Amino acid sequence: MTSLPRTGAATRPRTGGPRRRRGTAGRVTAGGRRGVPLPLLLPGLLALAFLLLPLLALLLRAPWRSLPDQLTGTEVWQALQLSLVSATAATAVSLVLGVPLAWLLARTEFPGRGLVRALVTLPLVLPPVVGGVALLLALGRNGVIGQWLDAWFGITLPFTTTGVVIAETFVAMPFLVISVEGTLRAADPRYEEAATTLGASRFTAFRRVTLPLIAPGIAAGAVLAWARALGEFGATITFAGNFPGRTQTMPLAVYLALQNDPEAAIALSLVLLTVSIAVLAGLRDRWMTGA
Repeated sequence: MTSLPRTGAATRPRTGGPRRRRGTAGRVTAGGRRGVPLPLLLPGLLALAFLLLPLLALLLRAPWRSLPDQLTGTEVWQALQLSLVSATAATAVSLVLGVPLAWLLARTEFPGRGLVRALVTLPLVLPPVVGGVALLLALGRNGVIGQWLDAWFGITLPFTTTGVVIAETFVAMPFLVISVEGTLRAADPRYEEAATTLGASRFTAFRRVTLPLIAPGIAAGAVLAWARALGEFGATITFAGNFPGRTQTMPLAVYLALQNDPEAAIALSLVLLTVSIAVLAGLRDRWMTGA
């Protein structure tokens, strides 16, 4: 008669390798990664401090007691109202023009598509002042196109509120195009193909099928474009000038107030900081979560 093996330590399966000793130095995290090396930790913390300390200084030096009076001034209200209106108008123009451009870059094949994509993203790296100079050379009264607009229709774009919208659109539209193009590349094109095989035109398939699929990407791109337009400075002051009530947006008002009234400049900066935080909060599900 064979005897059954005893239960207990003798029946425990052997792992085939040495047991890992517990300790803090070699502890493995949930993702299989060990502790952060000290040569990486210190520069990382220094970079974090470099980015956060200026914002903290802005909050510490803010004139909280006089903040309501600072923000209720006539010039401040005019600059804020103009910034909101012009940024919204620039975002609307970017949507009307940028979404079709993103679709062309993502869904069609044509010679020089890579070059076109590079040119579309050029305003992202181009200094804004250079963009303002380029707009003056193109749309100014003596510009390549502006001279004909002035001679034929009497339209003058520089140093007007319309010029503010144009300058903000120039720097903000690439953010929308990049976001929407990436969303289109991630979307399955077979849905559009199925709609066309059922008799829908390409435009109908885009309007009824593609747009609902990429709506989150369009929304994210619109928010980014709106925030970029709201904070635009260089192209605006170069192409549209700095005229209170007509072309003076919030960033321009901050620059002007910094020379005469630093507390007002801090108050206006807090408004823009609040808007930026609100934009990040709106995009937290897209960029601020994940492994």
